[in-house]
Amino acid sequence: MAKRVYVCETCGAMAEEPGHLCNPKGNPITCTYCGFEHDPHVKHFCKGKLADLKYVCEQCGRLATSEEFLCKPKAVPES
Repeated sequence: MAKRVYVCETCGAMAEEPGHLCNPKGNPITCTYCGFEHDPHVKHFCKGKLADLKYVCEQCGRLATSEEFLCKPKAVPES
């Protein structure tokens, strides 16, 4: 099966996951955390997820609950 590629409408960057782009264009996506379906350009925040965010991507700045969701994961600094 061919991988889906998303394109940023702002800068033209391409990625296999829409969350790695600032303004992705493409079909609706389903949140892997809560199952909510939304357009790829809509920022979606799950209830309770903010407390579970433990990693940040050094490349794109994306936050995640697990290292496996990021290209270059780094632990979020404790305040």
